[in-house]
Amino acid sequence: MKTVPIRVAWLGEQDCRDCAVRNSALFAGLQEVDFGELHQPIEDIILEPPAVLYRIGERGRVVFTLRRGLVKLVKYLPDGNQRIVRLLRHSDTLGLEALLGQPYPHDAIALTRCEVCTIPVSLVERLGHEQSRLCHELMMRWQQALAEADRWLAEFSTGTARQRVARLLLWLSETAPGQPVPLFGREDLGAMLGLTTETVSRTIAELRRNGLIQEMPHNQLTLDQSELQRIADG
Repeated sequence: MKTVPIRVAWLGEQDCRDCAVRNSALFAGLQEVDFGELHQPIEDIILEPPAVLYRIGERGRVVFTLRRGLVKLVKYLPDGNQRIVRLLRHSDTLGLEALLGQPYPHDAIALTRCEVCTIPVSLVERLGHEQSRLCHELMMRWQQALAEADRWLAEFSTGTARQRVARLLLWLSETAPGQPVPLFGREDLGAMLGLTTETVSRTIAELRRNGLIQEMPHNQLTLDQSELQRIADG
């Protein structure tokens, strides 16, 4: 774990120039002078899958922004099986429950190699009192999380297996259109889509036979976007 002073993060050092903290997450509305007055550090951590960022039921004192990678939010069914209720990606904020003193409602687990910044709740609270734009941004983050939860429920838990897999692959491609997307393990895919491992395996194999996906090195896939969109739309 690396400690990054908040001013250093703002100035773009320590590989923070594109950091979600700087531009696209909670602190987007602040000016450099605001950062210069702060002394509380942000910690920069690297997670290799399947490292755990936080556990369900824990009460945290930090929130997180995801700089790179994918994190899965996992809940567990009464029979012990897991269900991935959402994926978090670049610039998403995690652990907002800590701002309300509430326990985390999921396990947050690295699905790919992740770079994460940890932001102390006390820092967010202090800035929230001093900067009205931060309060607005927090509300936007809550709304975004709710909208993503609704999308997962609507798109990835309904429809045929082909539709669900196609929608997920298209979702993964949204941050970098035309670029390869990661291919996860069949168990993870099933837990995301509410499908059995066997059904996921058959569906992936069918899409591959039909030339709609092609496997690349390092567990990456290239996609036939137009045909996958046709399937997704049903």
